[in-house]
Amino acid sequence: MSSPEPPPPSPDGDTLRSLALEDWLTVLTMAGLALVTFANVLVRYFTDASFAWTEEFSVFLMIVLALVGGSAAVARDRHIRIEFFSSSGSAVRRRRLAQLGALMVAVLFTLMAALSVRLVWDDYRYGETSPGIGVPQWWYSIWFPLLTALIALRA
Repeated sequence: MSSPEPPPPSPDGDTLRSLALEDWLTVLTMAGLALVTFANVLVRYFTDASFAWTEEFSVFLMIVLALVGGSAAVARDRHIRIEFFSSSGSAVRRRRLAQLGALMVAVLFTLMAALSVRLVWDDYRYGETSPGIGVPQWWYSIWFPLLTALIALRA
């Protein structure tokens, strides 16, 4: 007889960081996306028309969801890497490569956050409006520097 295999570790058991923020943002974003899409389907089915704002808002929520997912992946240390380099070699080499990867992620997303602040400022200053419903564009673009800064902090 063979001994039973130990249960697999929990997916978040090895992280020391709290992921409550990412988890709640994911839940809220998915709920909003489901509600907006469901409302549009109902209106389209019963009236042969659709809400003009749903596509624009759905795209915005999907972008937010991608950035929140990126933050959770960085916090869980589950981001994309080349396994040949990251898992071969000594423990010191693996630790150094992990530190280098975290540093590069932090630098990249810090730059993205800093540079996208200019985009938000330009949207606000020039009064850009969204094409679908005409709300100020910065209402959508303000989330990009905030969420990329969150990813940089999680790295």
